[in-house]
Amino acid sequence: MRRTTIALLAALEASVAALIGLGAVLVPLMLLWAFHFGLALDVGVLLRAAADVWLLGHGVDLIVQLDPLTASRTALPGAGDPFPLTIALLGFALVSAGFGRRIGRRSAAAGHGPTGATAAVLVYAAIGAVLALVAGVDAARASPWEGAILPAATMAIGVAIGGIGESLRRLDTTDAATGVVARALDRLPSDSVAIVRAAVRVGAGAASGVLALAAVLVAVLLALDYATVAGLYQALGAGIDGGIALTVAELALLPNVVVWAAAWLLGPGFAIGEGSVVSSGGTLLGPVPGLPLLGALPAESPALGALWLIVPVLLGFVGAWLVSRDPDVVDPAEAHPWWSPLAIAVAAAAVAGLVLGLLSWWSGGAAGPGRLVEVGPDGWAVAGVAALTIGIGAVVGGYAARAGWAGHDDEVPGAELVEPVGHDDEGDRPRREFVWGRSGR
Repeated sequence: MRRTTIALLAALEASVAALIGLGAVLVPLMLLWAFHFGLALDVGVLLRAAADVWLLGHGVDLIVQLDPLTASRTALPGAGDPFPLTIALLGFALVSAGFGRRIGRRSAAAGHGPTGATAAVLVYAAIGAVLALVAGVDAARASPWEGAILPAATMAIGVAIGGIGESLRRLDTTDAATGVVARALDRLPSDSVAIVRAAVRVGAGAASGVLALAAVLVAVLLALDYATVAGLYQALGAGIDGGIALTVAELALLPNVVVWAAAWLLGPGFAIGEGSVVSSGGTLLGPVPGLPLLGALPAESPALGALWLIVPVLLGFVGAWLVSRDPDVVDPAEAHPWWSPLAIAVAAAAVAGLVLGLLSWWSGGAAGPGRLVEVGPDGWAVAGVAALTIGIGAVVGGYAARAGWAGHDDEVPGAELVEPVGHDDEGDRPRREFVWGRSGR
């Protein structure tokens, strides 16, 4: 496929991704406009609100100025003054990154990964900048620079994940970027490349395991507290159209809640306002916004809440054990220094801490005036605990796997035993060799 065609398709798909995100906000707002406001409200207000929410979902900060009547109804100190709104609704970022992964995968498969990636990122930068300029009013204003950079960065993350994954899956691809990376890797020491590969697999896998368990925990809490959540819906009296808009907002916030649950599992927990904390070691809540989704917040800490820290340790152990037993990553027939499991564990801890720390930082921020300027987990604390616990498990798992190979040299999975192939130099005793491959796996 020609380079121009790849660029046009990537730009078109990036435009569709932005339209889907904007439509997810605009459709519920249009229902409110038609049924709740009776078409009396200026439709331009709804269009600007949809643009602001989309920008906010990609991490763009908004400076909000409430009118005096609305500020008085909130009963929050400082509501009448301009305040920042910095909490990202990660559902929109997740949609953009998902489309970016698709663009990166297709562009790399066609042999023009950099072309498709550049087109998609530039389109997202242009859309973000235009929305920030057009939607900016006194009530809510975003920086055009942030509008251009942050949505484009979200798309770039997805494109990079898709392109790199496709390049590693299809080693025969003609993509230019893949060739540059392959030649750069060939110049590096093989031991260093093997350690980095193993560390990324262990660290990213353990971080994904923590997030998966956090998602299950959120689903269980929502099921157990369904009556509370439904009661909050009824208490708000939003009606069908308002309920739809509220549900869309909660779905956009759901990835944030999953990250908060991961911070809860790791111990640091998260805040819902200044002076509050929700963690496995203790819970202290003040007034909570009436969002139905927050009705599933645990009112008190569980008994033996510190036992949840076993989860990341086990994930690190299992990940290091599996990777160390994979001959495609760590070849047990080769001589590895004693410190290689330790190096893999340290690097894996850094990867896991970086992933979970950045997600925690991105999932929090200011959600309103007054005490709501602090919502979400502390990214540094989450990163530190994640790195420590997963690193400990990875150290134990790596050395346990190493000890297992030392005690079972003749039972290496992925190897075929071929004998005899010759004699040693000191006598007629047959010499055995391991031939590496996948036939034994």
